[in-house]
Amino acid sequence: MDLAHREYYEARAREYDDWWLGRGLFAARERPGWGDEVRELERLLAGLPPARTLDVACGTGFLTRCLRGLVVGLDQSPTSVALAQRRLPDGVAMVGDAFALPFADRAFERVITGHFYGHLAGADRERFLAEAHRVGDELIVIDSAGEPREEWQERALKDGSRHRVYKRWFSGAGLAAELGGHEVLHEGDWFVVVRA
Repeated sequence: MDLAHREYYEARAREYDDWWLGRGLFAARERPGWGDEVRELERLLAGLPPARTLDVACGTGFLTRCLRGLVVGLDQSPTSVALAQRRLPDGVAMVGDAFALPFADRAFERVITGHFYGHLAGADRERFLAEAHRVGDELIVIDSAGEPREEWQERALKDGSRHRVYKRWFSGAGLAAELGGHEVLHEGDWFVVVRA
């Protein structure tokens, strides 16, 4: 992930939850069924068996807080990590690089990433997947559902700054095939979840 993406997510950290909760710049967006599907996603994650889990690109810990077991959240944004730590009273949030995970081989039973994989282009996907499979036995990828496509978006923040962000959308079958043909845990209007 390039420096511009990193700077965008650090700048966005304090307003990131607005996207999940439909407030701030997202308050006026029409997203039928969004709230119900977010709650379904939270239930799915909370229902996973407890495990040593690493959440890569955990952001503010919005989804990380649903996980059970020994949970470590990792993000490149110091501001996001500080926010995530508040949500993880029994876990740890830390600053780190998704492409050079600071953990030993097989340190985790499960690696999760939410809305990170869909921002990775080409070689970055391969680098991330190699690291995720190195440190964990199981990988769960959560991302945006929809007609498979990719685009560069211009995104605005509350401070008026504008940022270019690469984004992909996935079908369940398409993401499963890309990850090696594994199990689709959820495919809705807004989110897709695949276990590899």
